[in-house]
Amino acid sequence: MAFENKAVRSVIEVLHDGEKGFQSLGEQLKDTTAKRFFIEESTTRGRFASELETALGSAISEKVDEGGTASGTLHRAWGELKGKMGGGDHTLLETAEQGEDTAKKAYEEVLKLNDVPPNVQTLLRKQQTHILASHDKVKSLRDATAA
Repeated sequence: MAFENKAVRSVIEVLHDGEKGFQSLGEQLKDTTAKRFFIEESTTRGRFASELETALGSAISEKVDEGGTASGTLHRAWGELKGKMGGGDHTLLETAEQGEDTAKKAYEEVLKLNDVPPNVQTLLRKQQTHILASHDKVKSLRDATAA
């Protein structure tokens, strides 16, 4: 079970990246609708990570670092810098969409694997539906700020 453990762990790390990223960017957004969505999405990403950790149960030898990945940390820092330099909501939403692209890819990759347990695969597919919808929402918010 070690193989899917590693693959699913990478999704969990990306979810922690998203949790922190949505929180950070949400605090900087000026649009109240976007801000509310980002704060809610941050909570959802944390819940998704916990659900996957629970589904893996004993197959996960140690808890995944909730700090996320190094690249996620850099991505968040870059987004925060853009916000502080007056990039505005459009720039912040572009940064968020890049993060969503990473999340989409992580789910696509793990779902290509044949040896992920059925219960975990079902959970991943359910979460992926939400991740795809969230990506589209972020893109829509970004497009609305371009005008």
